[in-house]
Amino acid sequence: MPDSSQFYINGAWVEPSAGATRLDVINPSTEEPCAVIALGAQEDTDRAVAAARAAFEGWALTDPAERFAALERLLKAYKARRDDMVEAISQEMGAPVDLARQQQVSSGDFHLEALIAQARDFDWHKPLGPQAESTMLLYQPVGVCALITPWHWPMTQVTLKVAPARLAGSAVVLEPSKIAPLSSLVFSEMVDAADIPPGVFNMVNGDGAGVGSQLSAHPDVDMVSFTGSTRAGRLISKSAADTIKRVSLELGGKGANMIFESANEKAAKRGAIRCFNNSGQSCNAPTRMLVQRDRYEDAVAMAVEAAEATAVGPASEAARHIGPVVSEQQYDKIQDLIQSGIDEGAR
Repeated sequence: MPDSSQFYINGAWVEPSAGATRLDVINPSTEEPCAVIALGAQEDTDRAVAAARAAFEGWALTDPAERFAALERLLKAYKARRDDMVEAISQEMGAPVDLARQQQVSSGDFHLEALIAQARDFDWHKPLGPQAESTMLLYQPVGVCALITPWHWPMTQVTLKVAPARLAGSAVVLEPSKIAPLSSLVFSEMVDAADIPPGVFNMVNGDGAGVGSQLSAHPDVDMVSFTGSTRAGRLISKSAADTIKRVSLELGGKGANMIFESANEKAAKRGAIRCFNNSGQSCNAPTRMLVQRDRYEDAVAMAVEAAEATAVGPASEAARHIGPVVSEQQYDKIQDLIQSGIDEGAR
């Protein structure tokens, strides 16, 4: 892995500007620093955006077959570095090594392979339809895309954003979560190994108040894609409005498990187990169950059984257990939620 404080800009690892600050990356299993990153300043953001803007015109005009071949090379590079990615994710966000290997890292494989399967026969230039055969539909890239990703499933989000944007002909600037940046350093090395033209992919570490805000307001960024909190999504939308950017947001929200009388007898148990997966840190974790009344007591008993059978341990251990939550801030938030439930009379 390169120096963890470096950024990947215009096809090279570069030192941060003098205005960048340093931040410890905390291993939640040990509560000790495992790396130090730099949080980019405006100069760093400007360098990355300028590299993407310069690369965009040429990349957008390449044959789609060439961009498809680059995607296949990225998948090959990704698979070659799976062990390094497992280690990075396990250290940065506390996913046990088996979970990191079987689910976290494999989600990147899955999304890249799925995109390749969909793109293989994609028609970038075709008639609008039988009702208007002389009217042509042409798919074109957006431009320079700022991609801001969260920490809880880092490679799920990075691959889902970076790969389609590049395949479409856009150039990107990735800002991964400052809590879980190590996996994106490894991913940037994979991009480098995949022989992508300089500037098509750039990576700058930062936070919402710094690089995130700078990308959202930058006049040379054409689109912002953000996954994270509703509060941050509002700020990004407001910041992007002045330059009429396209904005794609995946924000906070929860759906409940609904368990009816006709459900499988182990539905509540399965729901609880799914809830605890990844230490509960998933956007689709079924943290609520709406249970038909005559199934309620059985559902409570099954949920209790599932909770008591869930082991907790360090992320470095290979076993079927859950690891720590990602940060002290997250831990304190969870404790407050538990206490509020107790205070309201919950069992």
